[in-house]
Amino acid sequence: MRNRRLHVWPEWCRKPSRLISPASGVSDSRSGGGARGIPWSAVERASTGVRTVAVTRYVTPLREGGSLPAIVEADDEGLYVLKFRGAGQGARALIAELVAGELARTLGLPVPEIAFAKLDPDLARTEPDPEIHALIHDSAGLNLAIDYLPGSVTYDPVVHRLPPDLASRIVWFDAFVTNVDRTPRNTNMLMWHREPWLIDHGATLYFHHSPGWEADADRPRRPFPAIAEHVLLRQATMLEEADPLMAGALNQTVIEQIVALIPDPWLQSDGLLSGPARAAYARYLLARLAAPRVFVEEAARAR
Repeated sequence: MRNRRLHVWPEWCRKPSRLISPASGVSDSRSGGGARGIPWSAVERASTGVRTVAVTRYVTPLREGGSLPAIVEADDEGLYVLKFRGAGQGARALIAELVAGELARTLGLPVPEIAFAKLDPDLARTEPDPEIHALIHDSAGLNLAIDYLPGSVTYDPVVHRLPPDLASRIVWFDAFVTNVDRTPRNTNMLMWHREPWLIDHGATLYFHHSPGWEADADRPRRPFPAIAEHVLLRQATMLEEADPLMAGALNQTVIEQIVALIPDPWLQSDGLLSGPARAAYARYLLARLAAPRVFVEEAARAR
């Protein structure tokens, strides 16, 4: 039985949400976490796996950006934000969302639960919007779902402030996974029950959009100048202290377990062989993790 938190739901979506990781900086006995440390061992985090649900109802689109995610209901009676394989950057965006999201969870950062979502193309038959109809039809099969947080509000850097240690760990993580999309203009953070939650990691790991990325040995050490635009950079005054803790929570076993979660069809849709592609993702992340970590030095300089 999953732990659940009581909260007020909108009338149209009175379904409980499944919470996996509490916001760092707030102790929570459900995850075994402390206020500052990594809540679980990295291996335990990575080995918990990802559930699979089946979409039973398309509720409403979220017309944000070009990918057209949607709120859907699944066979566990939960509500999810569905990321479609047939949208935008296709399967690569789902791979980034999955890998970055599970890395964040392993590092004790607050992310909503990620689940695989089976989508039946027959759901498109009753959809009058031609764009959404085509999106559902083209995304038949396995997609990615993010636990929906009802009543959440967008993080506003003018209104909200995070503790320096949490801000530093988020900046470290975003620099590690090359997240270009957590800026003052688009924070991709939600405040829910006065706690921050990290969302929308489809723009991370952008190296895999380059032809021949899997054979580029120099890419992990390349600069990441976009970190200078990070919404939390000025608050991240403990980057040097966070660095050994964050790096110490990741190792080859953990990273290989996370990339092993990537479904074969998502890799094969780009013409890649599943085994070598997973090995290339793991190789990139391990090389980026190796000391000295240039992305930490770069973030510190940008601050």
